[in-house]
Amino acid sequence: MRVSVIVSTYNQPVWLEKVLWGYAAQSYRDFDLVIADDGSGPETAAVIERFKAENVLDVTHVWHADRGFRKCEILNRAVLSTQSEYLIFTDGDCVPRNDFVATHAELVEPGRFLSGGALRLSGEASDRLTRDDIISGRFATASWLRRHGYCPGTRRLRLFRAPRLTAAVDALTTTPAHFDGGNASVWKAAVLQVNGFDTEMGYG
Repeated sequence: MRVSVIVSTYNQPVWLEKVLWGYAAQSYRDFDLVIADDGSGPETAAVIERFKAENVLDVTHVWHADRGFRKCEILNRAVLSTQSEYLIFTDGDCVPRNDFVATHAELVEPGRFLSGGALRLSGEASDRLTRDDIISGRFATASWLRRHGYCPGTRRLRLFRAPRLTAAVDALTTTPAHFDGGNASVWKAAVLQVNGFDTEMGYG
């Protein structure tokens, strides 16, 4: 199944580049990237062009002028630019583990959306993330996180990869089912059916 990953961003070229490295390392390859850019400057465009030149991933940069917070509008434009039947939504400061796209693709069900969480790293740990850390996948291990000043505690459960163990953790979680823009996926037809994201929603 062809999937489109829509990454929202606004003037965070350093973080966006790290996110793009994560998508270059995905185990699931039948996807394209759409950067939903809410009016970033030329530095962001330069990061995207450099990534496109160095990688074989299909990347589309959807941009509009900066006229204040218009994330919902640029997300709608990004959705309309896609050719895939299934969409994954994330943010330009959420670095994906190499099985991120594969996990969404494997858990797809008709008439359902998926929503996951994230580990929110300290500024120190985030700054220390290198391309090699991301491509190798070692940044998504408890040992790397601890060495770089982040103690995951019980959140280390989010790092498990074994299918039976992760299914058990998902079944026991008390997290409510909500659509989290940093880690969620849905059928494109469903997004169109509700007329996309509400453009009257402002920041916060």
